[in-house]
Amino acid sequence: MSQDSRRAARRSVAHAIDVIDTMTEESLGRVSNLSATGLLLMAGQGLPEEALYQIRFALLDRTGRERVLVIGAQQLWSSEASAPGQFWNGMRFIDVAPEDSEFLRVWAEAPGTPS
Repeated sequence: MSQDSRRAARRSVAHAIDVIDTMTEESLGRVSNLSATGLLLMAGQGLPEEALYQIRFALLDRTGRERVLVIGAQQLWSSEASAPGQFWNGMRFIDVAPEDSEFLRVWAEAPGTPS
């Protein structure tokens, strides 16, 4: 993982945020933490390295309204978690609309706001 991808502020999530693969409409897993440049996904399987995904997930904005984000992402790495049958998956965002990129940056840098 490049050092640049870890420079972005990361924010852990307080409740389950499902990540959907828009090609299959199946859940890939749930967000563990999130930044403007990527996310840590908890899943029931390790995903193939370098695989490309079009993902969808929703966050709450500062007013409590749900904002659905559709983002191109690349799977960077996978590692078994301590819980049996669970895997950590690191994903980097590769295609984000400019307004969604700014929303993610503000969201990740604002601890205590709704997730």
